[in-house]
Amino acid sequence: MPEPTSSIAALPADDLSRALAVAQADSPTATHVGLVGNTYTITVAGKDTDDRFCVIDMHVPPGGGPGPHRHDFEETFILLDGEVEMTFRGEKSIVRAGATVNVPSNAPHQFHNSSTRPVRMICICSPAGNDRFFLEVGVPVATRTTAPPRLDDKQMAEFLEKVKSIAPKYHTELLERA
Repeated sequence: MPEPTSSIAALPADDLSRALAVAQADSPTATHVGLVGNTYTITVAGKDTDDRFCVIDMHVPPGGGPGPHRHDFEETFILLDGEVEMTFRGEKSIVRAGATVNVPSNAPHQFHNSSTRPVRMICICSPAGNDRFFLEVGVPVATRTTAPPRLDDKQMAEFLEKVKSIAPKYHTELLERA
Protein backbone atom coordinates (compact mmCIF):
# COMPACT_ATOMS: atom_id res chain seq x y z
CA MET A 1 0.00 0.00 0.00
CA PRO A 2 1.45 3.44 -0.91
CA GLU A 3 2.40 5.91 1.80
CA PRO A 4 -0.13 8.75 2.23
CA THR A 5 1.21 12.03 0.93
CA SER A 6 1.33 14.98 3.24
CA SER A 7 -0.46 18.16 2.23
CA ILE A 8 1.47 20.21 4.73
CA ALA A 9 4.04 22.44 3.06
CA ALA A 10 7.47 22.88 4.56
CA LEU A 11 8.22 26.18 6.24
CA PRO A 12 10.22 28.60 4.11
CA ALA A 13 13.83 29.28 5.06
CA ASP A 14 14.63 31.99 7.58
CA ASP A 15 14.76 35.39 5.85
CA LEU A 16 18.17 36.62 6.96
CA SER A 17 17.53 40.07 5.48
CA ARG A 18 15.05 40.76 8.32
CA ALA A 19 16.37 41.82 11.72
CA LEU A 20 15.06 41.60 15.26
CA ALA A 21 13.14 44.80 16.09
CA VAL A 22 13.28 46.02 19.68
CA ALA A 23 11.70 49.31 20.74
CA GLN A 24 11.18 51.21 23.96
CA ALA A 25 8.29 53.68 23.74
CA ASP A 26 10.11 56.09 26.07
CA SER A 27 13.43 55.88 24.24
CA PRO A 28 14.91 59.14 22.91
CA THR A 29 15.13 57.48 19.49
CA ALA A 30 11.47 56.40 19.38
CA THR A 31 9.22 57.98 16.76
CA HIS A 32 6.47 60.04 18.46
CA VAL A 33 3.79 61.71 16.39
CA GLY A 34 1.09 64.13 17.54
CA LEU A 35 -2.31 63.89 15.96
CA VAL A 36 -5.32 66.02 17.00
CA GLY A 37 -4.42 66.04 20.70
CA ASN A 38 -3.24 62.41 20.90
CA THR A 39 0.35 61.19 20.82
CA TYR A 40 1.20 57.97 18.99
CA THR A 41 4.57 56.23 19.30
CA ILE A 42 5.41 53.77 16.56
CA THR A 43 7.14 50.89 18.31
CA VAL A 44 7.12 48.39 15.44
CA ALA A 45 6.86 49.86 11.96
CA GLY A 46 5.59 48.03 8.93
CA LYS A 47 9.09 48.15 7.45
CA ASP A 48 10.17 45.91 10.38
CA THR A 49 7.53 43.25 9.69
CA ASP A 50 7.53 43.08 5.90
CA ASP A 51 4.29 45.10 6.22
CA ARG A 52 2.49 42.23 7.96
CA PHE A 53 1.55 44.48 10.91
CA CYS A 54 2.59 47.56 12.89
CA VAL A 55 2.40 48.38 16.61
CA ILE A 56 1.57 51.83 17.96
CA ASP A 57 1.72 52.90 21.61
CA MET A 58 -1.13 55.42 22.04
CA HIS A 59 -1.36 58.19 24.64
CA VAL A 60 -4.89 59.59 24.62
CA PRO A 61 -5.52 62.49 27.02
CA PRO A 62 -8.95 63.25 28.49
CA GLY A 63 -11.25 64.28 25.65
CA GLY A 64 -8.98 62.64 23.05
CA GLY A 65 -9.63 60.07 20.39
CA PRO A 66 -10.34 60.06 16.66
CA GLY A 67 -13.66 60.75 14.99
CA PRO A 68 -15.63 57.92 13.40
CA HIS A 69 -13.78 56.10 10.66
CA ARG A 70 -13.24 52.72 9.04
CA HIS A 71 -10.43 51.02 7.16
CA ASP A 72 -9.67 47.78 5.38
CA PHE A 73 -7.21 46.45 7.97
CA GLU A 74 -7.73 44.75 11.34
CA GLU A 75 -7.06 46.88 14.39
CA THR A 76 -6.52 45.44 17.87
CA PHE A 77 -6.30 47.60 20.99
CA ILE A 78 -4.82 46.45 24.30
CA LEU A 79 -5.72 48.88 27.07
CA LEU A 80 -2.88 49.28 29.56
CA ASP A 81 -4.13 52.26 31.61
CA GLY A 82 -7.44 54.08 31.90
CA GLU A 83 -10.70 53.54 30.05
CA VAL A 84 -12.16 54.56 26.71
CA GLU A 85 -15.61 54.78 25.26
CA MET A 86 -15.51 52.54 22.19
CA THR A 87 -18.17 53.00 19.51
CA PHE A 88 -18.47 50.04 17.17
CA ARG A 89 -21.10 50.08 14.43
CA GLY A 90 -22.97 52.76 16.38
CA GLU A 91 -23.04 50.87 19.72
CA LYS A 92 -21.11 52.43 22.62
CA SER A 93 -19.36 50.52 25.38
CA ILE A 94 -16.77 51.33 28.04
CA VAL A 95 -13.50 49.44 27.74
CA ARG A 96 -11.14 49.40 30.74
CA ALA A 97 -7.46 48.64 31.38
CA GLY A 98 -6.73 44.96 30.92
CA ALA A 99 -9.13 44.52 28.00
CA THR A 100 -8.24 43.64 24.43
CA VAL A 101 -10.53 44.79 21.62
CA ASN A 102 -10.36 43.69 17.99
CA VAL A 103 -12.05 45.87 15.39
CA PRO A 104 -12.71 43.89 12.19
CA SER A 105 -11.65 45.44 8.91
CA ASN A 106 -14.17 47.82 7.28
CA ALA A 107 -16.29 48.20 10.44
CA PRO A 108 -17.20 51.78 11.46
CA HIS A 109 -15.69 52.63 14.85
CA GLN A 110 -14.08 55.25 17.04
CA PHE A 111 -12.79 55.62 20.57
CA HIS A 112 -13.00 58.55 22.94
CA ASN A 113 -11.40 59.17 26.32
CA SER A 114 -14.36 60.51 28.29
CA SER A 115 -12.57 60.09 31.64
CA THR A 116 -10.41 62.55 33.56
CA ARG A 117 -7.23 60.45 33.26
CA PRO A 118 -5.00 59.76 30.26
CA VAL A 119 -5.37 56.44 28.49
CA ARG A 120 -2.47 54.30 27.33
CA MET A 121 -3.13 51.54 24.87
CA ILE A 122 -1.28 49.47 22.33
CA CYS A 123 -2.72 49.35 18.82
CA ILE A 124 -1.79 46.55 16.42
CA CYS A 125 -2.78 47.03 12.77
CA SER A 126 -2.66 44.17 10.31
CA PRO A 127 -1.51 44.64 7.65
CA ALA A 128 0.71 47.63 8.37
CA GLY A 129 0.16 51.06 6.85
CA ASN A 130 -1.50 52.99 9.64
CA ASP A 131 1.98 53.79 10.96
CA ARG A 132 2.84 55.53 7.66
CA PHE A 133 -0.53 57.31 7.64
CA PHE A 134 0.12 58.75 11.10
CA LEU A 135 3.61 59.86 10.11
CA GLU A 136 2.27 61.59 7.00
CA VAL A 137 -0.56 63.51 8.69
CA GLY A 138 0.81 64.04 12.22
CA VAL A 139 3.58 66.23 13.59
CA PRO A 140 6.72 65.00 15.35
CA VAL A 141 6.68 65.53 19.13
CA ALA A 142 9.39 65.02 21.76
CA THR A 143 8.08 62.18 23.95
CA ARG A 144 5.39 59.52 24.27
CA THR A 145 3.23 61.89 26.30
CA THR A 146 4.06 65.26 24.69
CA ALA A 147 0.87 66.88 23.46
CA PRO A 148 0.87 68.02 19.86
CA PRO A 149 0.42 71.73 19.17
CA ARG A 150 -3.15 72.96 19.61
CA LEU A 151 -4.89 73.83 16.36
CA ASP A 152 -7.15 76.84 15.97
CA ASP A 153 -10.34 76.50 13.90
CA LYS A 154 -8.62 77.40 10.63
CA GLN A 155 -5.70 75.03 11.26
CA MET A 156 -8.12 72.23 12.24
CA ALA A 157 -10.11 72.71 9.02
CA GLU A 158 -6.88 72.59 6.99
CA PHE A 159 -5.73 69.50 8.89
CA LEU A 160 -9.05 67.70 8.27
CA GLU A 161 -8.88 68.51 4.55
CA LYS A 162 -5.35 67.12 4.42
CA VAL A 163 -6.43 63.93 6.23
CA LYS A 164 -9.47 63.49 3.96
CA SER A 165 -7.29 63.81 0.87
CA ILE A 166 -4.62 61.38 2.14
CA ALA A 167 -6.87 58.79 3.88
CA PRO A 168 -7.83 56.84 0.71
CA LYS A 169 -4.13 56.19 0.02
CA TYR A 170 -4.11 54.28 3.34
CA HIS A 171 -7.44 52.51 2.76
CA THR A 172 -9.14 54.66 5.41
CA GLU A 173 -12.45 56.51 5.25
CA LEU A 174 -13.46 59.28 7.63
CA LEU A 175 -17.14 59.12 8.57
CA GLU A 176 -19.56 61.81 9.63
CA ARG A 177 -20.13 62.21 13.35
CA ALA A 178 -23.51 60.93 14.46
